[in-house]
Amino acid sequence: MLLAAILLGVRFFTMNPDSFEGAVITRDPDPIRQLPIGDAEITLMAGPATYSVRSDASGYFIVHLQRRVRRGEPITIRFQHPDYQSMEMHETAENKLYMAELLSVPHAAPHPERPDVNIAHVVAEYSVTTTNTVNIGSAWKTFTVPNTPNFPCGGARPCSPDGRWRATIGSAVLDAGQGNSFQNARVSCIAGPCPFTRIVNTDLSHETRTLHVSALNWSTPTTFLLEAEVFKPLANNVIRRSYPVIFERALTFTLPEPAEGVSIEAEVNGTLIVFPLGPTLYLSWADCQVVVNKDQTRVYRCELKPGYRFQTNLSAAAGN
Repeated sequence: MLLAAILLGVRFFTMNPDSFEGAVITRDPDPIRQLPIGDAEITLMAGPATYSVRSDASGYFIVHLQRRVRRGEPITIRFQHPDYQSMEMHETAENKLYMAELLSVPHAAPHPERPDVNIAHVVAEYSVTTTNTVNIGSAWKTFTVPNTPNFPCGGARPCSPDGRWRATIGSAVLDAGQGNSFQNARVSCIAGPCPFTRIVNTDLSHETRTLHVSALNWSTPTTFLLEAEVFKPLANNVIRRSYPVIFERALTFTLPEPAEGVSIEAEVNGTLIVFPLGPTLYLSWADCQVVVNKDQTRVYRCELKPGYRFQTNLSAAAGN
């Protein structure tokens, strides 16, 4: 197995590539500030062919070639984004990952005479729908199982458990209603010669909308009581908060898959304002993007627009 894996790896790295993939991130000596750059334009020049793609929200890109490029052949990859300095990468074609680190373009303040707007106490709010079951009452039903005692079974069915006496089986059905379910169901013999009865074909341990019970009687008529609590599911919207992590001009927070109605609450120059993100992720003071992980959790990243600054990293401290 080890030899096969080694041979497979050698074959991959010696093959002529038919695609190039990599990621675009911001250049910074601190790895935690190397944020992904989405919507960057990547232009690949391999021989006479030119290919153009854009990075996704996680900074990832892949260029599929119409024909394979020979290993070692010179290629040029150009990276462009309006908020970053353009970059050209002169490489040779290999089966490897191509990483581009772009420097941000300094933005002049839109009104140099005006101070930056302070953004503070940033909190992400979202709602999660939870379902609780509530006891809305109980239901019951009686049913009688008739029978004439002391008749030998003679091999006919149904019989008493010992096979001696002819018996009768009676049944009952109880419905909790649309959307409801039964819990704590039970059935008991309440009248007649109960020692000569047995509950059969019944499983009352599961939560269900409809109860089916049967009872066997090999004496005179007996009466049974079937009862259970009725539960109804109720959906509730629970508001939760997430405290973004802020590094210089960017904030990041992660939300679970069922999160809905995402908004950001922040103090803008001392005034508390709630900013609904909406499907376009629009904020008046930041550019935002979202990356969906394989487990469907979502990573939100927002970078301040020119003319704004984070006053302090109070929200990150609160999260700790």
